Amino acid sequence: MFKKILVANRGEIAVRVIRACRELGILSAAVYSEVDRAALHVLSADEAYSIGAAAAAESYLNIEKILGVAKRCGADAIHPGYGFLSENVKFAQACADADIKFIGPTAASMEKMGSKTRARQHMEKAGVPFVPGTAHGLESVQQTREVAAKIGYPVMLKAAAGGGGKGMRLVRTAQELAPAFEAAQSEAQRAFGDGEIYLEKAIFNPRHIELQVLADEHGNTVYLGERECSIQRRHQKVMEESPSPRVDGEMRRRMGEIAVRVAQAAHYHNAGTVEFLVDPNPVNQEQNFYFLEMNTRLQVEHPVTELVTGLDLVNLQIRIAAGERLPFAQEDILIRGHAIECRIYAEDADNNFFPSPGKIEMLMTPAGPGIRLDSGVYAGWTVPIDYDPLLAKLIGYGQDRQQAISRLTRALPEFFVAGIKTNLGLFRRILLDGDFQSGNIDAGYLDRLLEAKAGSEDIEAGKSTAAIAAAVFSVLDSTSNPAASKPESGTAAAAESGWKRAARSEGLM
Repeated sequence: MFKKILVANRGEIAVRVIRACRELGILSAAVYSEVDRAALHVLSADEAYSIGAAAAAESYLNIEKILGVAKRCGADAIHPGYGFLSENVKFAQACADADIKFIGPTAASMEKMGSKTRARQHMEKAGVPFVPGTAHGLESVQQTREVAAKIGYPVMLKAAAGGGGKGMRLVRTAQELAPAFEAAQSEAQRAFGDGEIYLEKAIFNPRHIELQVLADEHGNTVYLGERECSIQRRHQKVMEESPSPRVDGEMRRRMGEIAVRVAQAAHYHNAGTVEFLVDPNPVNQEQNFYFLEMNTRLQVEHPVTELVTGLDLVNLQIRIAAGERLPFAQEDILIRGHAIECRIYAEDADNNFFPSPGKIEMLMTPAGPGIRLDSGVYAGWTVPIDYDPLLAKLIGYGQDRQQAISRLTRALPEFFVAGIKTNLGLFRRILLDGDFQSGNIDAGYLDRLLEAKAGSEDIEAGKSTAAIAAAVFSVLDSTSNPAASKPESGTAAAAESGWKRAARSEGLM
């Protein structure tokens, strides 16, 4: 087993990995940029090392600096978390060259799956069904016209090198093709340094289902059930759950077996995720889902899989990287209960979800039966503008989907953040929505919800949160300045003072 692991990341995922290290008796080393000097992951680790300026290119994306710290502190392995260098082939290879274990797949496996076109080529050879389209990059507008005419409009142009909606264009007619091709290619080049574009048939409002896989270095590969990831904004996931309300046992088995085939075709080791699109209007039930891509890393939404399987994925990642065999077979894996995850972001929902950096003046977090919180922040911490604004992940678990929803609905009003804007109100709307409660969701669900007028239930939920905050503010006022002149307890003036401050912080006034 490893003696020391360097965590090449920040925020809640770095804290998550550090906790796993501590349970295994492994020393942890954190890295931090200038703005993260007092971050929670830095305070949590056994050791912490500065790696430069706030800009990710000068710190968390700087391979030379991170490897330099690993050598200096004597780390024998590096966990990349997700984002940053987690799917960087050069970084994985540099770790191998430096004789430091990369906790993830090999550079060769990552190379196979890192480009969507290369992945499609490998899947074509392995007989894995994928959305009709090209398995190679498009070289010209004319070639694209010919392929689109053969497949039939509408089609989707996509960047081969990345995701997150960048380099993606929906093309409904032949007249839209040329400008869309140029725009997608240009955006892909700027975002990923690679302008390669491919084409696939557009599937409207599919469900986005992914299968978690684990593979050791001894030839054993298993799938751990599916996650429903259809609730997305701008092609970015917002809320995930496991199991999917759409997938039955037979469909899970078919998707899982294909996910294992995908991993084996890539000679994959460690934790990975195989993503599928589920067609709402399939030709037949045997062709109702298609391979989309493979994420060669741990996913943000891994906690929902942990809760329904009872497995610790980060612990298993570390054990696999240390050369251990998987301690179970496919038939040993059981799905119990239901889990739903909310990604809590520092963003202003009233301003097109614009990031909301700043100091967290006060933080109240939920607890109780069936509630898990993976957080990377604390009261007094200043959320920087330099990185993804994910603050925490709130996960509700229950014996069934309804109980998971009920527990999250109870927990959300207990979650309060003062000083910055958050998207907490969005989750209250989702949980109270009839379509969500019935499992009637797809990739277009959130857009439809956001277009609808906010319901009165959401306003009442927001008032509940602000009321809790008002009470806390009153206590803080009395303890921090006892000699100050205050309205008499219980008077209208006292209640109004606390309410107004809480309401302002929640954006209710």
